[in-house]
Amino acid sequence: MKPAALVQFAAMTGDIPASNPETMAAMTERAREVVRLNIAALEALERSIDASLARACDVILGRPGYVVVTGMGKSGHIGGKIAATLASTGTNAFFVHPAEMSHGDLGMLRSDTTLLAISNSGESRELRDPLIFCQRNGIPVIGMTQRGSSFLARHSAVTLLMPSVAEACPNGLAPTTSTLMTLALGDALAMVLMDRRQFSAMDFGLHHPGGSLGMSLQSVREWMGDNHAAPASVSATASFAEVVSAITEGRKGAVAVLRGDGTLAGMITDGDVRRAFAQDISALTAADIMSPNPITVDPDARMSDVVDRLAANRINNLFVVDGGRPVAIVHISELIQAGYVA
Repeated sequence: MKPAALVQFAAMTGDIPASNPETMAAMTERAREVVRLNIAALEALERSIDASLARACDVILGRPGYVVVTGMGKSGHIGGKIAATLASTGTNAFFVHPAEMSHGDLGMLRSDTTLLAISNSGESRELRDPLIFCQRNGIPVIGMTQRGSSFLARHSAVTLLMPSVAEACPNGLAPTTSTLMTLALGDALAMVLMDRRQFSAMDFGLHHPGGSLGMSLQSVREWMGDNHAAPASVSATASFAEVVSAITEGRKGAVAVLRGDGTLAGMITDGDVRRAFAQDISALTAADIMSPNPITVDPDARMSDVVDRLAANRINNLFVVDGGRPVAIVHISELIQAGYVA
């Protein structure tokens, strides 16, 4: 038998014999069985959802304070995710560990809050103090459990009762199907609340300023900021040399062609300039080589719309137009560098 150090080294180097085909097939089938059990659990959950979820939403919507989410063990981990989903979709919420509540954090349960308590059995002893506190102080509890006669269910204003299904764990102990149902039920609650609040994509973006998701939901106006330079521009009668000079100085590969009132008449890119050399450039003006209907975007559009238009039209830049006047130019290289485009 190999020493432990050699086994560890062998694992690092790949020098571990693979399981035989029969064992490999059995492991694969077991993994599929777990997924099937989870699917069955979700189907049972879907059938079990009734008006109690709507009543839970009415409780939350009727109260101005936070939703405080709590749960012990795996239910606590799921509760943290549910609280985060609620908070990001328009329902103010945060997670508090139930054991910490008994040591001072019950003060987070103000008179205007709602407690969302999660326990598969409904008998987690760490939940008893928060539940009794809520009952004494008139704070409504929404309980998520599989047991309708449990301590949690008896102390809840609304019980979101989940169906009793077998865990995927062969010993029936490790939370698997039950935590998946809890997560799905929390998502259902959050999405119904989101719908009722008419929480828009723009609202969502305000809650997600960081990362690629937040960046894509940012408005073009926000991207421009207060100090974004106006694009290089020329009049329709500008000479070819003036056009080339303006594109060079603008350093964005394009120039706006303006009418007399300052509105956008067209766009000239460095590609248009190259193509113009196929003819006599001595008498060419900006109006002769411009594209009269360039792709533009409104300042209130989302940055994801900008990326989509650049990709759909296979172009490298476009103008931001406000009231008919170009106020900025967006170049694909800027978006790549800033992380708007992967």
